[in-house]
Amino acid sequence: MVATLGGLLFGYDTGVISGAIEPLTACFRLNDVMKGWASGCVLVGCAAGVLMVGPISDRFGRRLAMFLAAAMFLASAIGTALPRDIWTFIFFRLIGGLGIGIASISTPMYIAEITPAHLRGRMVAVNQIAIVIGIAATAFINYFIAHSRGDPAEPEIQAWLVNSGWRWMFGTGIVPALLFGLLLIPLPESPRWLIEKKHEDRARCILGKVGGPAFAAGEFDRIKAAMSQAQGSWGELFAAKLKRPLFIGVLLAILQQVTGINVFLYFGATIFKTMSAKTGVDAGLLTQIVINGSCVLFTVVAIATVDKWGRKPLMLLGTTGMGISLAAMGLMAQVGTNPATASNWMLFLIILYIACFGLSVGPVTWVILSEIFPTAVRGRALGLATFFLWTADYAVTQTFPMMDARDSWFVKQFNHAFPFYVYAAFCVALVALVLALVPETKGRSLEEIEQSWTRKR
Repeated sequence: MVATLGGLLFGYDTGVISGAIEPLTACFRLNDVMKGWASGCVLVGCAAGVLMVGPISDRFGRRLAMFLAAAMFLASAIGTALPRDIWTFIFFRLIGGLGIGIASISTPMYIAEITPAHLRGRMVAVNQIAIVIGIAATAFINYFIAHSRGDPAEPEIQAWLVNSGWRWMFGTGIVPALLFGLLLIPLPESPRWLIEKKHEDRARCILGKVGGPAFAAGEFDRIKAAMSQAQGSWGELFAAKLKRPLFIGVLLAILQQVTGINVFLYFGATIFKTMSAKTGVDAGLLTQIVINGSCVLFTVVAIATVDKWGRKPLMLLGTTGMGISLAAMGLMAQVGTNPATASNWMLFLIILYIACFGLSVGPVTWVILSEIFPTAVRGRALGLATFFLWTADYAVTQTFPMMDARDSWFVKQFNHAFPFYVYAAFCVALVALVLALVPETKGRSLEEIEQSWTRKR
């Protein structure tokens, strides 16, 4: 639970911009290019952070990597609440992005390495629910701050939001960042990392606390045997025996994003305004709360089922539901559904999509990524896969407004349906990947999974 605070801050720092971007734009008088950069610069920091975390966590430990992320979250929360110019704001958003990138790897990696196999899936999935709780929290907090002094449509309240209100939105991240850093102090290190670094007595002690003496003895021997065959270098990561898990991990990371999830988390209100003439600013904010809340709810279902049903069944079920939902949204948009009824149907389809994502692709992708790589190169491998994940996230965030712009060729030909068709096609690709290449890892130790790649070579 302490480790998953990193996931909560990951979600919070990612989502807080959605409610703050308009008053921030007015405060610093940003043009469209700078507005996009103020929103998207955090993803550049994320991509850089994931490349840093592998060497840091492999050399200094998973716990120190999480502590570094906590420090960056704290610096970002303070710095983005107090800037006098946009470039200072962007600098601290980049710092926050580094923290998100580090947390996005070090947290699930730590949880996977310290948890027994029969609980590992649901414990890594808890990190995903922390992420979506963090994102959902920003919707509630931003809405509360925007309404704390009255109706945001009133000129004096609007002026307060432009001058100060958005600063409080970012500043509220100080408390969870401090809490995360303080609670990390007594946290034990990953026993697998300790064995790799020859701190075997400490590793035995931690394993004993995790599962008892018998578990500790068996797990210690399995880890030692697996360690004797691994070097823990970039060369080892790109060796022939690991090309299959590396290929699977990178593709899973990319497909998790290009199936469109962050379009709904970042642009949900925009989608509703486009589809329905009745949707106003407040309705858009409330819709974001409904979307984020449904993501939290169905991620809880994933936690309860991932170690019972397995990784592949959940991925196949959820991705299929996502694809059907997206195709239906596209058809609705293309045929020009009556605006008076469009918002209700779109809300239903988006919640169905979010439910399927929360049940499967959201948490289970992170579970699989935390399991399929050998301990000695897990930090580097997760860093590389997550680099592609954040790059794909940036690509989706950048291209959706272009595909959905009112005067674009895509809108003229497909009437706002084209992005939904693209994301649905990627759902088909994800189903094919899971069926053909992704192994079932339910109930298997990390060392058993590692040895299976050697046999398949």
